Amino acid sequence: MTTSAALEPHPTRDHHRVQQLPDPPRPPDAMYQFPHVTTAFYILDDHFRERPDVLVSGEGYLRRDASDSAGWVNPDCVVAFGVDPASIRNRNGYVISEVGKPPDFVLEVASASTGRADYTTKRDIYAQYGVVEYWRFDATGGEYHDAALAGDRLVEGVYEPITIQRELGGQVWGRSPTLGLDLCWEFGELRFFDPRTGEYLPGLAEAKSQRDAAVVERDAALVEARRLRERIRRILP
Repeated sequence: MTTSAALEPHPTRDHHRVQQLPDPPRPPDAMYQFPHVTTAFYILDDHFRERPDVLVSGEGYLRRDASDSAGWVNPDCVVAFGVDPASIRNRNGYVISEVGKPPDFVLEVASASTGRADYTTKRDIYAQYGVVEYWRFDATGGEYHDAALAGDRLVEGVYEPITIQRELGGQVWGRSPTLGLDLCWEFGELRFFDPRTGEYLPGLAEAKSQRDAAVVERDAALVEARRLRERIRRILP
């Protein structure tokens, strides 16, 4: 088996002069996918927020070369490490020859219109592109995909299935070595578990509650500091 030569990254210095790729067409049932795609993006983007070289994005074109317009795919969620996120977002898509490497992680969320392609033709395309891990999530439990949750890892150019665990309580999960996280199907919801902390990553509602509590605590501290300054001002001449 032959492998392609290593690509050299070509970061775009002037983001404002980049020619943007067109927006990909939306499937007719995009609204069905939207909550799960948004959940994946928000949780992963927040998890990697302190790493400026990590791209978490999706729903833009993924292509080996921008000049070849055949066979474009638009993943629901993409994660890439060691890249310049700003240049990729400004390009409005992920061009592997320009970035210098394929994405490390791709997730597709099932729908009636895209489900079969996700685990057949798209799986082949992502393997050809060199995507390290390719995951699929089906909220229905397998009506649109061939499974509720499935993942593949690229080994010598070929996808090998990642072991998926099925718990008695109905949870289905598998570990992503690329992300260092467990992807979990729980009663039709997509969740991410961090085995290093032994905790789930906060979802949208949990994160909002945490932010609200942090804001209340911060404001209380500011008020107390202001009162202390006022007391000191009255005491000192």
